[in-house]
Amino acid sequence: MKTKTERYEYRRQRTRESLAEHANGRPRLSVHRSLKYLYAQVIDDAAGKTLAFASTLSKELKAKTKSGKNLEAAKALGALIAEKALKAGVKQVAFDRGGLVYHGRVKAVAEAARQAGLDF
Repeated sequence: MKTKTERYEYRRQRTRESLAEHANGRPRLSVHRSLKYLYAQVIDDAAGKTLAFASTLSKELKAKTKSGKNLEAAKALGALIAEKALKAGVKQVAFDRGGLVYHGRVKAVAEAARQAGLDF
């Protein structure tokens, strides 16, 4: 039987391959969740460059939120990454949750980014 880590890695790789097939050249909005913080970045895989980056460690969000790991911080992160992506000229993205379940903080980041103007 595969361990939990092996199942996660397989799910992550499967998600990336599926995302590459269906993204149609759009940059991807990648979300990483650690135990303490959340990170989001808009990546152009064709050029191999990061177009926008935000995390709950950034100065803009540290002043607004008490903790970097709750739903309030996730919603603020979604709005901030959408604002930075729109400034960089990106309106449409493919959401890359990196094998994480679309629930809780990951879902909050996605919904906040949608409300702030990103299309995915």
